[in-house]
Amino acid sequence: MTATIDLVSYEDALAAYDPVMGLEVHVELGTRTKMFCGCSTELFADANSQTCPTCLGLPGALPVVNEIGVESAVKIGLALNCEIAEWCRFARKNYFYPDMPKNFQTSQYDEPIAFNGHLDVQLEDGEVFRVQIERAHMEEDTGKSTHVGGATGRIQGASHSLLDYNRAGIPLIEIVTKPIEGAGERAPEVARAYVAELRELIKALDVSEARMDKGQMRCDVNLSLRPHGREAFGTRSETKNVNSLRSVERAARFEIQRHAAVLSSGGTIVQETRHFHEEDGSTTSGRIKDNAEDYRYFPEPDLVPVAPARSWVEELRGRLPELPLARRNRLREEWGVSAHDMQSMVNAGAIDPIVATITAGAPADQARKWWMGELARSANESGKALDDLPITPEAVARVAALVDSGDLNDKLARQVIEGVLAGEGDPDTVVTERGLKVVSDDGALGTAVDEAIAGNPGIADKIRGGKVQAAGALVGAVMKATRGQADAARVKELILDRLGVAEG
Repeated sequence: MTATIDLVSYEDALAAYDPVMGLEVHVELGTRTKMFCGCSTELFADANSQTCPTCLGLPGALPVVNEIGVESAVKIGLALNCEIAEWCRFARKNYFYPDMPKNFQTSQYDEPIAFNGHLDVQLEDGEVFRVQIERAHMEEDTGKSTHVGGATGRIQGASHSLLDYNRAGIPLIEIVTKPIEGAGERAPEVARAYVAELRELIKALDVSEARMDKGQMRCDVNLSLRPHGREAFGTRSETKNVNSLRSVERAARFEIQRHAAVLSSGGTIVQETRHFHEEDGSTTSGRIKDNAEDYRYFPEPDLVPVAPARSWVEELRGRLPELPLARRNRLREEWGVSAHDMQSMVNAGAIDPIVATITAGAPADQARKWWMGELARSANESGKALDDLPITPEAVARVAALVDSGDLNDKLARQVIEGVLAGEGDPDTVVTERGLKVVSDDGALGTAVDEAIAGNPGIADKIRGGKVQAAGALVGAVMKATRGQADAARVKELILDRLGVAEG
């Protein structure tokens, strides 16, 4: 349980103060080995099985820079419209924490590899907001602490802690914004949109899966308030390791309300780190925030400087893929959808599956329909991401083709998808095994039509009297009798033919 905090309303907070944000996003790169040694980065290995003297910081061990890590950093910098340093170096960030086996983190301080960039993000209503990027720098991740014996999983109340250093040394890129001003009441929305856009960009570059639910991308939300008309920033708080888009938005909103409550009551904001709580969207105090000088940065003596050749940087620039905002604008025009619908597809993680389904032969509207309908519902119910569902874009395209050919109707297609998700085979196998093909043979349908007419004489008389729309009731009866496998259009034709009525 988190402590109850008195908040002012969001509207009252914005009436008195301007929010200023800074977002620090850590991206875990998808390299096969760590940033400064050859240890594997594979997930779910036994604890402490992927370590060596270098990533454990043992005396005499020397680090070597991961070339793919540097390449990934340059690609991210270029995609963020940054300048790429002609010369930069690593530094030691000194602090003690049990999950830091070296007692320092190899990072970059005043000489990052990328700096002075920007990222345009699109809000729900289509407005584009430009977020200025201060820097993107290379560093290594820490190990993992597991606190055992308490009710919350945090160190408070735990009986002991376990340390796993498999993650220590995994390559990270930290992307830091300049102060984000002028967003006003939309500040939380801007924060969410920025992290969402950054996630899509990272995935497009293929440098990380950027799965927030797996810790591959984490956001620290820095926030301060200042009274309207004042230029000086207020004291900031830093909500650490927020790991979902929704939580980024909620954390920013909560901190705006909390800061406003403290300031309005004459209190003082403490510069500190804070923990975010998913269950109620609140934050609680962590520790007083050190200033950068407290880390006693100094150049890493065991690593040579990094000096990316200009020719190599330009080669990487030429190989950048189409970036997410440009891609979405192109697809939106091609598909003829609204900005809101496109944003819904982005939020659902459906863009890539839809594109792959279209590539596999499905019409765009059918690909969107199935991924944003039946499959999105299944993902929500199972708590999985769309691309984690056990169905391929090719299978979805095959379902769409079976509907288009008349072999399936929508009701049967949903059952086919259900069977594929349940592991019963590909769409054609599920159709065969479940006997789901649409019945369109006149002989087979004729008996069901005759029985529906005989069983509903009143409705049949209405149709003979000119109320053709009443045929829907008889079509429904036939569909029920055939377990939804009848061709509804052909059933209606047969009903009107039997009753001697022409289609209106």
